Amino acid sequence: MMNDSMKRLRVLIACECSQTVCERFRALGDECYSCDVVDQYGGHPEWHIMRDVRDLLDGDCAFETRDGAAHYVDAWDLIIAHPPCTYLSRTQNQLYDRERLGDEYVDNRIACRERAVAFFLRFARVDCPCAIENPVGCMSRRYRPPTQVIQPYEYGDPATKPTCLWLRGLPRLVPTRIVPTPPAHRFPSSNSMGAWYYATSKLPAKDRARARSKTFPGIAAAMAAQWHAWLAEPFRLVP
Repeated sequence: MMNDSMKRLRVLIACECSQTVCERFRALGDECYSCDVVDQYGGHPEWHIMRDVRDLLDGDCAFETRDGAAHYVDAWDLIIAHPPCTYLSRTQNQLYDRERLGDEYVDNRIACRERAVAFFLRFARVDCPCAIENPVGCMSRRYRPPTQVIQPYEYGDPATKPTCLWLRGLPRLVPTRIVPTPPAHRFPSSNSMGAWYYATSKLPAKDRARARSKTFPGIAAAMAAQWHAWLAEPFRLVP
């Protein structure tokens, strides 16, 4: 919980409907909202904004949460963004093969990727401390290399999933608890897949997408604890 000497932060978690990160900041006493074009499934409609997040990024914004309550924020203290990675992740590179998939399909996918890039870059222009999260993909080239690449197993979750963070006005996350990960699943072809990816691959498509997009609890906890302390402590040293 927040002590009396700490500032109560106004935090926006963009493109989050699980409310995994939002809940961690709320537990610290911050005024935190999740925002997505779909409804939350984290169980807190009173924290969720269902609209295009780009309307809110510059502050001076009035909005309604899903419980019908009206709110106003003049300026955000922190924005954490999880822009959709469908067209940005390197795992999708195989879907740009013109010879196999045809020009029409690939041209349409390239157009979708350009919109995804523009959406990602909108977060890079916000006027407050900001963290943008995405898997390894084209934004290392289209924007800049990430500030750091983290793994769930560094924060207490036994899974391997390289996660890029582009940070501005924030310190790098420090690992909290490094744990061992299960062995990779090996196929008869001798190819292998991380145990967590293999487990989620068995889910129906909609559930698989939801599971893979959700922030791991340990990473969410580290974001809230470390970045809240960095921004809310009144006499922190700024390097």
